[in-house]
Amino acid sequence: MFIEMRVAGITVDPMTNAPIVILRDVNSDNTLPIWIGVLEASAIASEVEKMKFTRPMTHDLFRNVLDKVDVSLKRIEVNDLRENVYYATIHLNHAGAVIAVDARPSDAIALALRMSSPIFVEASIIEKSRSVDYSKAPKTADGSKAGGETLENLTPESFGKYKM
Repeated sequence: MFIEMRVAGITVDPMTNAPIVILRDVNSDNTLPIWIGVLEASAIASEVEKMKFTRPMTHDLFRNVLDKVDVSLKRIEVNDLRENVYYATIHLNHAGAVIAVDARPSDAIALALRMSSPIFVEASIIEKSRSVDYSKAPKTADGSKAGGETLENLTPESFGKYKM
């Protein structure tokens, strides 16, 4: 079963300074944190903030290409979590045919935001994410590891704007 979610915000892991996109269930308080790269965080944040650039950025370019070839983005799905890595699928519609394309969740989210398409997460992923092995999380400069308990203690007010 898939659950519709929206981007609740972008924050930074206080232990590693890695960006995290926070997805929130549209019908409940369930959230899903996904660690992403700095460039992907910038792409998501620029669309959330409705920033306009003089030239198209990568996700804008992809959106423009899809528009020109009459392809719509039906939905994206975060559909798997293996070895602490999230997986997503972009579902495109062209002439009535649905085409599924493998993608990183961060790229799929950035594109979904630009195309006003829904974001879905497999329900089991939310439960799996609660048991992610943070011992394999990225290390900070001092060698300490990021921990899920840090995120669990954050309040909704902690999810401020991501500084680019």
